[in-house]
Amino acid sequence: METPLNQAGQPAVFIPDSRPAWIRLGLALVIGSIGSVGMWSVVVVLPVVQAEFAASRGAISLAFTFAMLGFGLGGVAAGRLCDRHGIGLAIAAGIALLGLGYLGAGLAPNLATFVLLHLAIGAGSSATFGPLMAEASHWFERYRGLAVAVAASGNYLGGALWPPLLNWGTQQFGWRITHMMVALVCVLAMGAILLLLQRRLGRHHPLHHQGAPPPRIDLRLPVPTLTALLCMASVACCVAMAMPQVHIVAYCGDLGYGPARGAEMLSLMLGFGILSRIGSGMLADKIGGIPTLLLGSVAQGIALLLYLMFDGLGSLYLISALFGLFQGGIEPSYAIIVREAMPAQEAATRVGLVVLASVFGMSLGGWLSGLIFDATGSYAAAFLNGMAWNALNIAIMVLLWLRVRPRLVPA
Repeated sequence: METPLNQAGQPAVFIPDSRPAWIRLGLALVIGSIGSVGMWSVVVVLPVVQAEFAASRGAISLAFTFAMLGFGLGGVAAGRLCDRHGIGLAIAAGIALLGLGYLGAGLAPNLATFVLLHLAIGAGSSATFGPLMAEASHWFERYRGLAVAVAASGNYLGGALWPPLLNWGTQQFGWRITHMMVALVCVLAMGAILLLLQRRLGRHHPLHHQGAPPPRIDLRLPVPTLTALLCMASVACCVAMAMPQVHIVAYCGDLGYGPARGAEMLSLMLGFGILSRIGSGMLADKIGGIPTLLLGSVAQGIALLLYLMFDGLGSLYLISALFGLFQGGIEPSYAIIVREAMPAQEAATRVGLVVLASVFGMSLGGWLSGLIFDATGSYAAAFLNGMAWNALNIAIMVLLWLRVRPRLVPA
């Protein structure tokens, strides 16, 4: 029997895990890869912008801080917009913010303007991360974990593609022209892909969470309480995660290996992080989001311990690859847990809150590690600090794991 079609020539009833769902996911991955530029651009152009504005390293680094702040707060706002009006409007708002942010940054007359505009850049990028993970969870049931992981991988894929492109553009045309070119690419490319995605979504069903599968598990906790616990766990794991990610370049410099080696290790982390996200998503489809996150957190703690035990150059390359392989799947697991345990109509907002907590955790972890290094003259205590925060994350996940019950009555 053929599936009935609506006026747009699409299936009148959307089927999770179907071919249209995989096509949507592919489009979401492309949008996420392009939109993640806001996470990486300021890192690439930081030295040349600093030189033009004759600013200190601390002052120009505020642009990254503001981008992260915009990413965190924008994720909550975009998630709310997605829950109420659908993913299309949320991404359209993100495209507009990215276009205006990069155009304004390219024309910025002073450092203060450049820094402030990164609030818009970060907020624009956020619409292509948390909301896309939540929306992908509505399109799949059997392969939900894999789908969420693929949607989240756009962030890391963009991290592999954008920096060399931005560096080339800056060398060829200058950072100002490059920022304007990024604005143009974001508006035109993402706008075109959004139109394709909207066509695939269909005008008659803009809110797919209305027909999404119900929660699978019951943790016997009110939604606000569960959200608070997930946010606390997210802060804890990201404080631990920040130690290698933020300080690996400086750590290699202190050991005498040079910053270039540290940059290679960071790239290695991100590359293996993509594999980790896909693998963790497949694992979550087998055992669930909470056990998957728990395994990732335990493995991350082991990697931090290995950093503490070995500091040879070859060892650091190997441990960095392992760290990326262990931690890459942690962030998408939160989105999977949200959909397994919470109502679909709140998913994007709740995922946005957890992402905001993770941004705070990364910021706090990077700062604490630097503070501990200044106090002790070594990163050994900073690794121990990361392990302690990681233990808190493990404790929360064990608590939730012990409370899991299959949901018998649909929510």
